[in-house]
Amino acid sequence: MNPGRYLGATGFALIAVCYGFARFAFGLFLPRIDADLSLSSTLSGLISGGAFLTYCIAVTLSAWLTERIGARQVAIGAALIAAVGMAGIAAAPSPAWLAGAVMLAGSSTGLASPPLAAAVAAAVRPDRQNATNTIINAGTGAGVALSGSVALMMGDLWRFAFAGFAAVAIGLAFAAALTLPPSAPNKTTSTHGMPSLDGALRRLVLAAFLAGAASTAVWSFGGQLVALRLNWGSTGAGLLWIAIGAAGIAGAGAGHLIARFGIDGIHRAFLAAMAASILMIGVESTSAAVTLSGGALFGAAYIMLTGVYLLWGVSALPHRPATGVTIAFLALAIGQTAGAAGFGLLMDRLSANAAVILFACLALTAGAARAGRAR
Repeated sequence: MNPGRYLGATGFALIAVCYGFARFAFGLFLPRIDADLSLSSTLSGLISGGAFLTYCIAVTLSAWLTERIGARQVAIGAALIAAVGMAGIAAAPSPAWLAGAVMLAGSSTGLASPPLAAAVAAAVRPDRQNATNTIINAGTGAGVALSGSVALMMGDLWRFAFAGFAAVAIGLAFAAALTLPPSAPNKTTSTHGMPSLDGALRRLVLAAFLAGAASTAVWSFGGQLVALRLNWGSTGAGLLWIAIGAAGIAGAGAGHLIARFGIDGIHRAFLAAMAASILMIGVESTSAAVTLSGGALFGAAYIMLTGVYLLWGVSALPHRPATGVTIAFLALAIGQTAGAAGFGLLMDRLSANAAVILFACLALTAGAARAGRAR
């Protein structure tokens, strides 16, 4: 196996751990955790808001750190922070301790992607960089599928599950130390700081924001929708997440599809797929088979779209790939925050059906933003 493939495998696993285990697993285990620690609704909301805040801080710092101390060190730091945070969840004696641990673990997701993009730019030959970046990005799908499976199998043993997740993260810190290139930090002060948002970057921010907002119909409200439509409990919701995650691995093919059809064509096609999946999961007349099929379609579409935004950011700032990824993923996260609030408001003021239809339409509007020559 050549060094680029080792890097791709390590990056895929690191993204799977940071996103699937450190970020998404908490929500899957939340009913069991709540039963043991008696979390209030207020504290649960603070944990969610705090996790978003730490993600935004971390993703912004990640590009800054990558350009100053190098990709390897930041990636190792992401793995170790995930490990410490998940070990803290496993050992949590109180709700306050748990809140801090969840926010720390979740911040690893913000740290992980920018240094991996920079490492790919430094170590992988140019004709393989897009494919390698999207393979790494698809680790999110594998992590979500694995965490969903563990949540279903381990039941009340959430402390043991998070201890195991922490051990895996420690192993990945060693793997990152061995496989990521010892890239030198960028010492050219003129390239530090956030670039001006013009041209391709402005369109990227708009597209990622709108797609992120639309995706909250499933990420934030998918469990609530299947409970409302199909009367599913935690087991049914777990099956939905497994379908989302397993199909999300298909997002590894984004680089090859973009090389053949261009960013704009793939962007629009998978925005349409995400819109269809939102309807399949959330409309009033859905069924179990349609819902799980919609979950699979959503997983493939969402991971494909994040791969599109990753490559769009890298191509817009080819000499600062970590910063390009930061801009893309920060816009996506801000859109998800706004979208969650908007979807909840529409459900309360109108109906779940109206919210689902409007957010499916919102996904399509992101296609108005064009990458242009970015490929």
